[in-house]
Amino acid sequence: MDYLLSIIAGIIQGLTEFLPISSSGHLILFHDIFGFHFPDELLFDVMLHVGTLIAVAIFFYHDIQKIIRGFLSSLVNWNLKNNYNQRIAWLVLIGIVPAGLVGYLFEDFITNTLRSPLVVAISLIVIGLLFFVIEKYAKQQKDLQMTSPVDSLVVGLAQILALIPGVSRSGITIIAGMGRSLKREEAAKFSFLISAPIIFGAAFKQLLEIRNFNDANFLVLMLGVLSSAITGYLVIKYLIRYLSHHSLNIFAWYRLIIGCLTLIWFLFFFTGV
Repeated sequence: MDYLLSIIAGIIQGLTEFLPISSSGHLILFHDIFGFHFPDELLFDVMLHVGTLIAVAIFFYHDIQKIIRGFLSSLVNWNLKNNYNQRIAWLVLIGIVPAGLVGYLFEDFITNTLRSPLVVAISLIVIGLLFFVIEKYAKQQKDLQMTSPVDSLVVGLAQILALIPGVSRSGITIIAGMGRSLKREEAAKFSFLISAPIIFGAAFKQLLEIRNFNDANFLVLMLGVLSSAITGYLVIKYLIRYLSHHSLNIFAWYRLIIGCLTLIWFLFFFTGV
């Protein structure tokens, strides 16, 4: 049964990491509603994030190559104005620094204090409402080539909020990008690119803290990673295509519905076990 639940959790992670509906929030609800408790839940969640990291690395393989080459070339011959790869590399770096620092400094507080269905419910609802506001008022004019360091910093600062369960890393960074006049699909692409280093850093830090786990646990972990990676890749592929022609409103409605249902469940049925 644990194997099946691990695969289901991986699918949920792959869907919700890139869809703007919050992976951490859904995983918390999954653990609480279905009673699936891995010996180290944070480790299990991080390994599911490794699966989505693999999805990003495969889908954006060529982009990541260009970013790495751009960063290295900038150290030898600084030319951000005329070298697109250098520019994107430094925009990504600017975008990951705020959340990376805050996550490193306040990880224990965030994971031990905010992993609550109530926090998830409120976050789902509030950010869902923000989707409607951004869709109505944002000017979607710019592509990545027109992105400025200020745009990247704003998106990076917004990514700090994604440390709160239920906010959604992709959701908050996409609407932050749209708020800076990026086209919806361009904001999504930038969101995914800056998510990779953050996911990698969090996973690496957590993996260093592993002391031991038995073979059965390892198999459960790997099934979750594999299902997360496959699902995540498919979601990235079709979400960018979807966002080039459709608004975020369907995700806003989903967040509001799930948020309200979670709030009702928490207030009247949640036992805290």
